[in-house]
Amino acid sequence: IVGAIVLGLATTVVGYSQDRISRYQERANRALTRWLDEDAAYIITDQEKAAFKALQTDEERSSFIEQFWLRRDPTPDTFENEYREDHYIRIAYANERFQSGKPGWKTDRGRIYIIHGPPDGIDDHPSGGTYIRPFYEGGGTTIAYPFAVWTYRYIATIGNNVEFEFVDPSGTGEFRLA
Repeated sequence: IVGAIVLGLATTVVGYSQDRISRYQERANRALTRWLDEDAAYIITDQEKAAFKALQTDEERSSFIEQFWLRRDPTPDTFENEYREDHYIRIAYANERFQSGKPGWKTDRGRIYIIHGPPDGIDDHPSGGTYIRPFYEGGGTTIAYPFAVWTYRYIATIGNNVEFEFVDPSGTGEFRLA
């Protein structure tokens, strides 16, 4: 009887441990998937994404993520990775400022903010209404939905004086890239 009780307890402990390991593995898998599909979604290249998806183990994936950030670190001989820190600050800012029925990082403004950082200028018209168009837009006045124009002096992959216009035609706070 004592042997049966010990065997029963051992089986329970092993089952409990396996269950804990399984839950831990599941959380680790979700974290790695979240990193690819959310954290790095806008900054990972197609080649990097394909390479990550081809990896077989979580250890390989974790190593890949470490190398991913190291390749982008502007000062690799320091302890901090300024690029990674800035990236996560941008995600947090986007989630705080641009949510509209979905997380801010999933919105058009969130995506642009995460990729390019804070704009150098913002022409914000949060309630729309009468709008006097500049000459280069044809001049005159018009009635507009709520909108905002973000200006960047320079974006390396695009050029000088880049403008992104976001419009909210539904009035719900969901500003979409025009």
